[in-house]
Amino acid sequence: MKIGFIGLGNMGAPMAANLADGGHEVTGFDLADVSVEGCVRASSAAQAAEGQDTVITMLPNGAALLAVYEEIIPHATPGAVVIDCSTVDVTSARSAALTAEAAGLLPVDAPVSGGVGGATAGTLTFMAGGASEAFAKAEPLFGIMGQKAVHCGASGAGQSAKICNNMILGISMIGVCEAFVLADRLGLDPQKMFDVVSASSGACWSVNSYCPAPGVGPASPADNDYKPGFAAELMLKDLLLSQQAADEVGAATPMGRKAAALYLEFVQSEGKGRDFSAMLPHLATLARDAG
Repeated sequence: MKIGFIGLGNMGAPMAANLADGGHEVTGFDLADVSVEGCVRASSAAQAAEGQDTVITMLPNGAALLAVYEEIIPHATPGAVVIDCSTVDVTSARSAALTAEAAGLLPVDAPVSGGVGGATAGTLTFMAGGASEAFAKAEPLFGIMGQKAVHCGASGAGQSAKICNNMILGISMIGVCEAFVLADRLGLDPQKMFDVVSASSGACWSVNSYCPAPGVGPASPADNDYKPGFAAELMLKDLLLSQQAADEVGAATPMGRKAAALYLEFVQSEGKGRDFSAMLPHLATLARDAG
């Protein structure tokens, strides 16, 4: 398959490389003018999209997505699949899909979960929205870049699933961090805390797979001075997207709102460039009345 890949950052570059390793002809473009082994470098997004069977984008926000689609759609081959793997607001995702459909393209919004490690290892999870025909054509590529792809519904459903999932993640990580801070102040050994919670009703991914306490559970960014696997500012972005969507549909998300406020304060104070689980040492420095 001939694939154009636009957005070769920390996530996009390994995803494009995996597609090339999988035997596909990949042409890539990034504003930073980076090169990816096995991929042909294009001089523009339009050139990367021209004549391709599939065009994949991995971009920072909805405004960038809409701008890139405006550039590439006139050059895309009618009937081509256009897959956006960015995490953006639902409104922008649906608008991009409508623009692509009007040009005879098959759009799929397919944000990912798994971080840079998952992108490199080809173990991402894709949450996809779009027509069944479009998803069916995209699915073999998801199988190269990841380990699971779920067709969540019509256009925008992939983004909806992503921001709801990450709202849960942000809320649960804060709860886990608070509990470990309290346990420490009560004199409880963190390993004993993990042994109890990981096998009890408090068990969750933030404890069992990504424990924010150093030296406890499987290896995580906490064991590497909180260097990001999933940066705090990216968690903040997703939480803000969840609250934007909640505002648009009138959904009550008090915990999501509070989590967004806490991550905003964290990122603005000390959290930028750190893993989102570094909320634990941050909370450990706060006084009782800080919350």
